[in-house]
Amino acid sequence: MTSLPMFPLGSVLFPYMPLQLRVFEERYLVMLSRVLQSEPAEFGVVLIERGQEVGGGEHRFRYGTVARITQVGADGSVVALLAQGDRRVEVVEWLTEDPHPLAEVREVADLEWDDSLLPLRTEAEQTVRRALARASEFVDQQWAADVELSHDPVAAIWQLAAIAPVGALDQITLLQSSTAEALLTAVIDLTVLASASLGDEWPGE
Repeated sequence: MTSLPMFPLGSVLFPYMPLQLRVFEERYLVMLSRVLQSEPAEFGVVLIERGQEVGGGEHRFRYGTVARITQVGADGSVVALLAQGDRRVEVVEWLTEDPHPLAEVREVADLEWDDSLLPLRTEAEQTVRRALARASEFVDQQWAADVELSHDPVAAIWQLAAIAPVGALDQITLLQSSTAEALLTAVIDLTVLASASLGDEWPGE
């Protein structure tokens, strides 16, 4: 276990996915000044269960992802940063804030890929891309249906989970997946359910 500066957000960060932040709250500016003194510069991201990003006092989910900073810029009193989702962590204990959130965490093992999962991965990708195309008829989507995925199979299935048009609570379920098969199966099931809520008709299988 290790102590890690934490940044609770209103969204889920997945491994292998980008994160853009504009930081202006004093406690997180202090956090960044400390984090940037280390290499690699990292902090944890967890989803806020209840509350708001600004001001503190929020309730947070236990599972999150380490964000590794790749680029930093300043615009007056606001710091803009770009980070990349790295490994998953589980919060064991929240520590006293100093002044930013801090937690004892343990790393969650990464998923292992097996080529026997290729048919399931293909089904998951087709399901997600179809859902993105259909959902775009109702609401603006962050990800296009033809977005490119990594050639690395583990990175690609995490990216599929991240771009699937599902809600934050479903994303937390996906983030906690213990195997690649479980992740792909959940991606399919949750994406189908989310699309059905928009009135789409899906095949029964």
